[in-house]
Amino acid sequence: MSKPFKLLLINPINQHRKGLLRDKHAIYPPLSLGIIAALTPSHWHVEMLDENFEDFSFREADLVAFTSFTSTVNRAYELSAIYRARGIKTVIGGIHASMMPEEASAHCDVVVINEAEGVWAKLIHDFENNQLQTFYRGKWQSLEGLPVARRNLFHPGYVFGSLQTSRGCPMKCDFCSVHTFNGSKYRQRPINEVLDEFETIPQQRIFVVDDNLIGYSKQSAERAKEFFRGIIARGIKKDWFCQASINVADDEEVLQLAAASGCRLILLGLESEKMEALKDVHKTLNAKRGVGQYAEVFERLHKHGIGVLGTFIMGMESDAEQDLANRADYIIDSTIDAIQTTIMTPLPGTGLFSRYLKENRLLYTNFPSDWSKYHFGEVVFKPLTMSSAQLSECIRLQAGRMYEPKSLKRRFMQSLKLTGNAVTASWAYASNLQYRNILFEHEKRLTIDDMMIGQQFSDNKENA
Repeated sequence: MSKPFKLLLINPINQHRKGLLRDKHAIYPPLSLGIIAALTPSHWHVEMLDENFEDFSFREADLVAFTSFTSTVNRAYELSAIYRARGIKTVIGGIHASMMPEEASAHCDVVVINEAEGVWAKLIHDFENNQLQTFYRGKWQSLEGLPVARRNLFHPGYVFGSLQTSRGCPMKCDFCSVHTFNGSKYRQRPINEVLDEFETIPQQRIFVVDDNLIGYSKQSAERAKEFFRGIIARGIKKDWFCQASINVADDEEVLQLAAASGCRLILLGLESEKMEALKDVHKTLNAKRGVGQYAEVFERLHKHGIGVLGTFIMGMESDAEQDLANRADYIIDSTIDAIQTTIMTPLPGTGLFSRYLKENRLLYTNFPSDWSKYHFGEVVFKPLTMSSAQLSECIRLQAGRMYEPKSLKRRFMQSLKLTGNAVTASWAYASNLQYRNILFEHEKRLTIDDMMIGQQFSDNKENA
């Protein structure tokens, strides 16, 4: 009997370990690699090397495949060179390689563009027959029958499990490339398949990774309700959080069922409290409804014990120093439970990147080397209202105010009061600690103990 082929899947890290994608603090497993493993024929032996948890050491393989973001792609290229020097073929996929395929092809033998599910079988067949192509372009196909990720390959240290129920986004925000990578139409998995997979996830806490679980249509909202009812009917007792837009609060039943099925936190892309800034980045739904609706959305979620993880961008086109201070004031004074602030970052595949490149406003263009700076934690462009150094200092100053420890503890107590849910408040508090660690580069990995540290404040208050 011939020796089985060996596939090595590698999840690389940004060696600088900075910014939002500061991988040392990663808490979500690489779902895409797990799906690739599930798609690989049974006569292949599959292993995964996850640099979030283990240092790289050379492993023998017949084929090596990488996923990566923009800020981690240089590490993928570096590791690819090690294997190519030994005559081992390498494959790269993911959002950066899909947006920059020619660049990626200079560093890896094969580039998978867009989604891999529709081309992986052919890629493996071609490899086995010495007919590998340089590019394989996936199509946006139906998600029915999407294989369940091989979670047995994920490192057990991940705090959260992850689940995907749909792909695509009809919005075209200037700073986002999701619509380019996954398409502008929603493609949804059958609910029964999603629920079957949900039951197999070992972690108690789950991140539903859809870019918008609720969607923008009545049909999408009804599908979400079907999902929530299914969780309840099957007796799945897990805590989960998801991403949505501010229209999530339009339907009271959506929130009621979400909470009853275990939803504890919803990430809302708020981006700014200033209408001009929202229009600048084509955040159309928020701009159309108005920032005055934000507080009402928060209140509706809190009514059902669901916390708000609000994301904001610092360094919008019209942002002056006072605007950044105003944004921080708004966040500090708000009832948002967890806050995520990032620096405006023009990534490949976004309208923002194309425009800044055309206008010669990118500070770092020695690609691919400079991609490591594009991690949402560094100013990589020339602002219109101040120098890049001034913008960096302004953001650092305001971040210090927003993530000041006493402020985070006060926010925890506020969350506990408004949601009436200790799990929600603790989860939000742990998220705030996580973002603070990332911003200020503390060498601490989020653990299960961190997830419940907020409970200690609640217990202490009750015993006082």
